[in-house]
Parts: sequence; C-alpha cells; structure tokens
Amino acid sequence: MASESVESNMDREMILADFQACTGIDNIAEAITLLELNNWDLVAAINGVIPQENGILQSNFSSEVSQGSMYGPPSQSEAADAAAAGEVPPPFSSSSASSPPSSSSSSDAAAAAAFCPSNLSSRHIVERQSRMLNFRVEYRQRTVELVVEEARTVGEIKQILETELAVPVSKMQLKGWKSGDVSDSTPLRSLHLPKNNSLYVLTPDIAPSASTSKNSALQESLNQNFLLIISHREAQRDYNLNFPGSRTIQEVKRNVSDLTNIPVRHQQWEGWPASASDDSMTLAVSGISYPCHHLSVCRRSSPANSQEPTEECADVHMVSDSEGDDFEDAPEFGVDDSEMFGLGSSTCRKSPMMPENSENEADALLHFTAEFSSRYGETHPMFYIGSLEAASQEAFYGKARDRKLLAIYLHNDDSVLGNVFCSQMMCADSIISYLSQNFITWAWDVTKEANKARLLTMCTRHFGSVVTQTIRTYKTDQFPLLLIVMGKRTSNEVLNVIQGNTTVDELMMRLMGAMEIFTAQQLEDIKDEDEREARETVKREQDEAYRVSLEADRKKRETQEREEAEQVRLEQMRKEQEEEKEAIRLSLEQALPPEPEGDSGEQISKLRIRTPSGEFLVRRFLGSCKLQVLFDFVASKGYPFEEFKLLTTFPRRNITQLDVGSTLLEAKLFPQETLFLEAKE
Repeated sequence: MASESVESNMDREMILADFQACTGIDNIAEAITLLELNNWDLVAAINGVIPQENGILQSNFSSEVSQGSMYGPPSQSEAADAAAAGEVPPPFSSSSASSPPSSSSSSDAAAAAAFCPSNLSSRHIVERQSRMLNFRVEYRQRTVELVVEEARTVGEIKQILETELAVPVSKMQLKGWKSGDVSDSTPLRSLHLPKNNSLYVLTPDIAPSASTSKNSALQESLNQNFLLIISHREAQRDYNLNFPGSRTIQEVKRNVSDLTNIPVRHQQWEGWPASASDDSMTLAVSGISYPCHHLSVCRRSSPANSQEPTEECADVHMVSDSEGDDFEDAPEFGVDDSEMFGLGSSTCRKSPMMPENSENEADALLHFTAEFSSRYGETHPMFYIGSLEAASQEAFYGKARDRKLLAIYLHNDDSVLGNVFCSQMMCADSIISYLSQNFITWAWDVTKEANKARLLTMCTRHFGSVVTQTIRTYKTDQFPLLLIVMGKRTSNEVLNVIQGNTTVDELMMRLMGAMEIFTAQQLEDIKDEDEREARETVKREQDEAYRVSLEADRKKRETQEREEAEQVRLEQMRKEQEEEKEAIRLSLEQALPPEPEGDSGEQISKLRIRTPSGEFLVRRFLGSCKLQVLFDFVASKGYPFEEFKLLTTFPRRNITQLDVGSTLLEAKLFPQETLFLEAKE
C-alpha cells in the first residue's frame, strides 16, 4: 500500500508538471484545484483551460505565441529559467516522460502534447473530438447540472431544461451567456465556451410559487456581506476578510491560500458548521454566523509536505504580499516598499491609495486621485471619478465620433515597480497628453484584498470571466497594470495589458498600436452611424411632409365645409325672404278692392304701368282711390314700394314721393295715365 501511494503521488506530480507546462499557470494551488475539478484527467483539465482562446485576445495561435508570456504560456527558455530559480516545476519534456508513469498518465501526457507550447511552432493544433461542456443552470433556487456536447445548440439545452424544470421552451429565457443573448439555433461551439459554465433561467410570464418569500430571504442572504475572522495559527495572525454571500467556500479557501501560503489541499480548518460539507456551497447557505464568523486554519501535517519544496518556493512571493498587508494593518511599524525589498532606509509607510470597503466607487476614486497627487505631483492623467460602469458608458456608448478607448490603471503598493511606473510613466507629459486626448482613464488600487475582490467582481460583470482570471494570475511584482479596453457592438474587448516593467517609449508605442485598432473600428462605426442617421433623417422628412400634407388637406376640407355651410345658410335665408315676400304679395293682392267696371257711372281712371322687363300692367281704379291702393297693386305684382319708384312719362314726376293718402284725381292720374317702374338706387 505504501509503494502504491508513493507511485500515485509521483504520477500526480508528473501530471501537475505537464499541466503547468501546457497551460502556463504558475500558481500551483490554482493548477491543483483545476486538476482536482477534473479528477486529475490531464486532457480534460487542459481542454477546460484552453478551449479556443487562451487569454484576453481572441486571435490565432501565431499571434498568441508572439505576445509572449503576457497572454499565453511561457516559452521553453523562460520555463527553464523559472525552474532553475525554484519557482515552478520543470516543463513537460522528454526527461519527464521517460520516467515510469502509469499507462493512464502516459496516454494523458501524449494526448496533452498537442496543446503544449513546444508544439505551437508548427502553428496548428491536433483536431480534438467534440468537447463536453458542464452547465450549472439556476432557476428560482433550483439548480440543474448538465453535461452537453459542444456540437449541440442552445435550443437543445432548453429542451433538456423543459423536461427537468417543467417550463415550456416558449416561456423560457436562458441568460448568462458571455456574448449576450443568443438564438436557439446557435451552436455551442460558435460561442467558444469554457468547460464549466453558469447560466440562469428567467420566466417573466410564469408567476412565482408560494415559496417566493423563502426565495427572497435566500436572495437577500446572497447579497449580504459576511465578515470572516480567520486565525492563522502558525503565524499567530488574524485576517478580517469580507465576502459576499454568493462567494463559495472553495473561493474563500483559495483567497486564504494566497494570504497564508498554504495550498488548499493542505489547509486544515476549524470553525466551519457541519452543514458546510461541500466546498461548492455559497456562504449564504453554509450555515455560518451573520454578520461575522470565526474560523482558524493551519497546515495539515502530511509526509507529502517534505516532498514539495517547489510548491513552497513558488508561493514565496505571496508571503511578501501578506506581510505587506500586515504592515498596512499595523502602520506603527513604519516599513515601506523600499525597506521590504532592501532598497532604502526605514521611512513611514504612505497612506493607502484607496480606502478599504469604501461605500461607493466615486468616493474611492476621489481618495485615489488625491493620494496620487500627493505622492507624484499634480501633473498626472485625469482619472475618471465614478464607477467602472459609468466610465464604460462615457467611453463606449456616445456618438461614434465621441467614443474613446478605456484605460484601466491597476495600482499595487506592494509592487516594487509602482513608484517608478507612476513617477516616470504615468506622469510623463507625452503619456498624459496622449491619454487625455484619446482615452478615458479609470484607476483602482488592488493592494487590499477586499478592493481586489471588488475589482474582479466588476471586471466579471463588464468584461467576462477571462479578463478576471487573467488579472488574478498576475503576480504582485508584475503590477502596476494598464488594461486597454475597446467597446464593441456586442461586448467589450481588452486590446492590451501593459505591465509595470516597461519604458515610456514602449508604453507610448503600445498605446498608439491600440489606438490604430480603435481608429479603424471607429471609422466603421462612424460610417454605420452616418448611414443610420441619413436613413432616419429621410424618414423624418417624409414623416414631416406627410404631416404637412395631412394638415393642408384638413384645412382645405374645413374651409370647403365652412363655405358649403355658408351657402346653405344663405340659400335658406334667401328662401325665407322669398317666402316672406310672397306672403306679403299675396296679402296685398287679397286686400285690393275689386276692379270697377267701365260702365259703372263713376269716375274711373285707367292706368298703364310699364315694368322694368318691358311688360305692361293695366288696371282700372276709381278716381277716389288713394295712392296707397295703387302702390299695393304694384307691390302685389312683385314690385314693392321700398325697392321701386313709380314715375309719370311727361312731365316726369315721382308718384312715390306724393302723399299716399291723396286720391288719383288729386294726383292728376285721371282719366288715364301711363306710368313706368324704376328701381330705386
């Protein structure tokens, strides 16, 4: 049994060395965690880390290799130098392969050889079989674990979830894809997914069940912050760490590993509740006390510890990090960066760039800017005051002509390069001018673990897990970092990561290179935006012309309706007037005395009246009749007294001006007379 255990340990050591050589992961604790998640299956672990993208940039393998250790695994010479320094195990080589491994490890190593950096010089990758992807899908406090081939589509995952969750596909929204919303027909292979993925289902059309209050309480617990007071027994030191309730126990152990230099597998804990039996559990459901919980950790006694000097050497730099935090927590020691690295005399340590657990990002950035100015002078880039989301909105989501690149400056006081980079690079006039003209510069301090965790959360939300994992892998002495981010239509892309060990000229060249890529994309965006605005302008003009035409038609119709209504009114008045005149005429005609006979023996006057139309009205009247009877007769024929005047021929007299009470004899209209009608002026 003892020989089998030793042989198993030797196999795992060889698998660990091969995995690090292929993936370039220097952190041994992280490498072992990834292997344990895949049951020490070397090929599966490499597939999970290197699917189709290995780093920040999504480019071909030749460009990845040319980027060097910034985006990919170290070269063979770099790995050999690191191994000689005792920092990492030697890379996978023929010498390691020649040792007597088991048959399974030999096949794994042979299968993994296609992915190792030593084979990248041929610039091709051996075709692999379809990958299996793991999905953890959450729906209303239910979790479904799925293992699906990469060749499947999003719609097929929904069909599986329909069976598991009893939710129709038509009412299901599957969220959490790093590329945004995708259609059901999208193949999983085209999304370039890592091996392990987390998704969640939304069903806005389905009302929640009666357990909503319980789910709300759990959600509230996930959003709460837990203070873990962790005692490191060997170092006799306490760590006060804040974690959100959504953080898993495994993630807590990884962070403690960085602080205590104790790998996760060698950690021995006391204080976890009995319910916290699974490291994948979140703190919210693990049963720990809120708001604070006491734990203790120490290194587990194991014979294997004496066989792993390389691991301890690889984690030596983390001791400096934790000691730096210790001095920050106790400023009375008066130790600064230069004394820690043996670069100067003992001086009072400067105040932190950024306070820990600041309420909002704007206040933290104000403190950062003030401290930066006090250390390095007022001449420095103008840091954006606000959240990372607000800085992204300012840089990426305005008009295409106004968009800029986003430069994210990450500072770490524990890095020996920090002062040099800030004073000589960030405060150089050329760099300040170029950043001010072309970039929105946002800064953050990752010296404190809580601030670093907060940054990683923000980066995951805005840029995806790949960027977060890349930032996590950088060592303290590689800081400061300057991330150059470009906004794209569907996602944000990190163009470059500039480390602290650079020069002003190199920094300027890399900024200009990023600017060339951005300018080409910006020109396309401007063209698309101009075409879209032109289409919208034409549409607005057409809509306005149509509106004006409708308004003109409406006014024309209203005018026509008013004219027609006026005509109807006038016609009605005319008819009423004519009817009134006719009624008057008939009443006058009926009131006239009868025409006398010619042989009645009385004085009779015979009158001939010429109308304006040339007709003659002839009638006999008694000589004793009043002129009013004559006028009534004329009016009964349609010539009212108010509109016409009655004249004699010779001599010309206006009879209508005489007294209507005079008789015809008195008016000298006897025995006969010819009169004519004339319209009054």
